[in-house]
Amino acid sequence: MIQSFLLIGQSNMAGRGFIHDVPPIINERIQMLRNGRWQMMTEPIHYDRPVAGISLAGSFADAWCRKNQEDMIGFIPCAEGGSTLDEWAPDQTLFQHAIMEAKFAMQTSKLTGILWHQGESDSMNGNYKVYYNKLLSIMDAFRKELNAPDIPLIIGGLGDFLGKDGFGKGCTEYTFINQQLQKFALEQDNCFFVTAAGLTSNPDGIHMDAISQRKFGFRYFEAFSNKQHVMEPLTNEDELLNLISSRTYSKAEMIYMKIMDLSLGKISYEEFQLQLVQINKE
Repeated sequence: MIQSFLLIGQSNMAGRGFIHDVPPIINERIQMLRNGRWQMMTEPIHYDRPVAGISLAGSFADAWCRKNQEDMIGFIPCAEGGSTLDEWAPDQTLFQHAIMEAKFAMQTSKLTGILWHQGESDSMNGNYKVYYNKLLSIMDAFRKELNAPDIPLIIGGLGDFLGKDGFGKGCTEYTFINQQLQKFALEQDNCFFVTAAGLTSNPDGIHMDAISQRKFGFRYFEAFSNKQHVMEPLTNEDELLNLISSRTYSKAEMIYMKIMDLSLGKISYEEFQLQLVQINKE
C-alpha cells in the first residue's frame, strides 16, 4: 500500500535547493505522482518551474522509509511557486487542482498527511492580519473535500533569512506570519508546526538551500511521526544527512540510476552495458 502525502504551498515546498549540492535520494519505496502514474521519486519532485530543485519532501520520505519498513510512500506534488494565500482559496485554481490530484491518487493510495509551506508572498502589506482566518478556511475545505477531517496537517515556519537581501528583502513581515502559523498549529486539531530556525537560503535570499531543505524535511517528519510541534532544530540532523549518503542501494535502484546516466548522456551505451553486467554479478 502506498501512503500518500499531499504537498501544497509555494516555492519552498516545491523546492529550489540546487540539485547538485546534496547527494541524491534514490529509493524504490518512494514514489511520486506524475502524468497520472506512480513512479520512483526523482528530484525535483515538483516541476512548477524550470528552476525547481531539492525540496523538503525527499528527506521526509527518507526518514519515513527508515521507520516504516513495509509500505511505500507517495507524493502528490501540487505546490506553486510565488502563490499567495488568496490563490489557494477553495474557489481558486490551485485548490481545485490539488483536490483533483489528491482524489485521483486516493484511488491507488491511502492519503496519510498534508504538508504545507507558504507565507513568503504574504509577508508584506499587513497580510498577516487576515492570514489565520484565510488559512483556516483553506484547510477546513481541504479536509472536507477529501473526506479526511482528522488528517494530520504539518506546516512549516518561514526562514530567518527573509527580509534582508535579494528577492526576500521585501518579506519584512515574515515574523508576523510565523506567529500566525504557530498560533494556527497550536489551536487546530491534528496540526503541527515546524520551525525553520537556523536554516539558510540560496543567494537569492528567499529560497532555502538544498541542505536546509533536507534538514527541514527531517523536522517535518519528526512532527508527523510524533504528532507534536518541532520548535527547535533536531540535534541529530547532521547524522540523518550522513545516513542518506551512506545508504546501500538495491539492484533495481542501481539499474535505475544507470539508465538515468545513459539517458542524460553521462555514459555511453557500451559503458552502460558493462556496468549493468557488474550490477547483476553483485
